Amino acid sequence: MTSPGGTAVPDDDGLLASLRYLFADIIGDDDDGPPLLPEACPEHLEPAVTEAIALLTEYQSTSYARLYIDRLRRFAGRRGVDDSLFADIAQLMAERMAYQDPIRIAQLKLREVNAAGGFTARSADDTKQFRLDELIDALPAVVADPMLGGLDRLGWRRRRVSIRFSAHTRFSVRRLRIEAGLKRWRMFSIRYAKERVWVERWLHMIDRSLTKQPAAAASVVDTATMIRGYGDPYRQGVADWHAIIDGLAKPVFDGALPLPDLAGAITEARASIMPDPRQAALKRKIAEIRARVPAAASQ
Repeated sequence: MTSPGGTAVPDDDGLLASLRYLFADIIGDDDDGPPLLPEACPEHLEPAVTEAIALLTEYQSTSYARLYIDRLRRFAGRRGVDDSLFADIAQLMAERMAYQDPIRIAQLKLREVNAAGGFTARSADDTKQFRLDELIDALPAVVADPMLGGLDRLGWRRRRVSIRFSAHTRFSVRRLRIEAGLKRWRMFSIRYAKERVWVERWLHMIDRSLTKQPAAAASVVDTATMIRGYGDPYRQGVADWHAIIDGLAKPVFDGALPLPDLAGAITEARASIMPDPRQAALKRKIAEIRARVPAAASQ
């Protein structure tokens, strides 16, 4: 689905589902227990989906896990979605919904403390580097927007800072608990809004592939693996993903680019990716793939 200006937006059903579970988080409507698995969920995949529910409940809330099941349900028992494809969608969607932000890093560090039964030794891995705007993106938009405006005026938006997520003293553990406790505000954050739109667009592209070019569906699903972690690798992955979707997948689904083998084109484009913010190699490869389509066929 696109806006009048051509910008991709999530479909209405996905947006309404996201808002419904956001409001459930606000009012604390988590009293109904964990969500039920989709009726058409393959039996041998139930443990993996149950594990994803537990992950997202711990990551955010029961209502957030319900949103995951609501999104997953649209592919359960659907024509063209075999057990392998369904498993990949379930796994990759859970990983993406449990995206890594400073709040999540604090949660994981606290899990180490609980497993150790006390303080943990300092480690070089405790220190993570973020851009200032990345830290502020984890805050509610009403707080973050003025702060980002201030950073822009100072020219500090992209300034990098090192944050230590250690648990070697009582004070550091207390700080981790405060940071992890910010999860109650996560769904109001700028970062969550971006992630919600991305997940819905990814699912929408899978939907369209199943309808327009089913042979490419697995490749479209697998594009989620392009986005990982935080910082520069995360931003690069998101930018590269949009370049491939906007340059290849969407035009194919719209009927504007009659590529007979979209899966192969996606694989070829991904192989050209370099750690380059300008995306020069990727853009050249996408242009090369598009140029192979005869002019008459693309009209």
